Amino acid sequence: MKWHMKTWLEKQLTLEVKKPMPVLSFPAIQLLDISVKDLISSSDRQAKGMKMIADQCDTGASLSMMDLSVEAEAFGSQIKVTDDEVPTVVGRIINCEEDADKLEVPKVGAGRTGLYIEAIEKALTLIQDRPVFAGAIGPFSLAGRLMDMTEIMVNCYMEPDMVHTTLKKTSQFITDYIKAYKAIGAHGVVIAEPAAGLLSPELIETFSSVYIKQIVEEVQDEHFLVVYHNCGNTIPLIQSILSIGAAAYHFGNAISMAEMIQLVPENVMIMGNVDPAGQFRNGTPESVRVATYQIMKDCCSHKNFIISSGCDIPPLASWDNIHSFFETVKHFYHH
Repeated sequence: MKWHMKTWLEKQLTLEVKKPMPVLSFPAIQLLDISVKDLISSSDRQAKGMKMIADQCDTGASLSMMDLSVEAEAFGSQIKVTDDEVPTVVGRIINCEEDADKLEVPKVGAGRTGLYIEAIEKALTLIQDRPVFAGAIGPFSLAGRLMDMTEIMVNCYMEPDMVHTTLKKTSQFITDYIKAYKAIGAHGVVIAEPAAGLLSPELIETFSSVYIKQIVEEVQDEHFLVVYHNCGNTIPLIQSILSIGAAAYHFGNAISMAEMIQLVPENVMIMGNVDPAGQFRNGTPESVRVATYQIMKDCCSHKNFIISSGCDIPPLASWDNIHSFFETVKHFYHH
């Protein structure tokens, strides 16, 4: 179904009661009774999982998996897959300037990227009552997986050209990948750039924001929105982050949402930030209720705030905790 997403977003800003938009997809493995490995290797299971979650949870939009290994794998990185954890990248494929120069930009469809596009295409036929967002990694976070996170932090100072060479290629691929999602009718994309949360305000501008801004300019329009996600210490970085021009910003629980919302213009949508590991995975229904209520109490007086998880909810998060989150949101608005 085609949505006029710019209108949808403007409407979100006016709604008194806003539906939550947690990054909730991996816990579908419990509903489907399968492993993470099963989920990430089948577009049918991913689409079915998104549909089951949409049926159980009254979300404002359906968000796909935040699997930050997909794009690195397409570039040739080795990944580690387990039954109950989100996949991770192992080792590195860029060790020197020459590796960066020789790095080839993969075709969209390489590795599991084709499968993930197919999953969204199938989800779009199953879920028609709300927008469906695809997921992609950010250019700096992808470069960090290709180069190793510790190394890229050093290289930003010691070998900036090598980092920029890599970033041009990661940005090119991410742009192509997002365009492929857009072509099949996805309503938007969540770009996850958590590694940029480790950078200083000057470095994030140079090595991340500039690149994402270009991606946003290439893909975002009235039918397709970009949500920027960063679960790092984003408060000192917010001016650079806002310059990206994304439709909405999603922040993690490393920061105080009450503090962040003061820094964001009121016509810019901001979401977050109930702790995924601490609360959804390891909390209790009661602790989730308290944490969710507190953030809503702090932020819901701002019309540009939507309650969400701080990041991707872990595969084995308790469904009792997840339901408690949704009940708390309902209760907050109706009492």
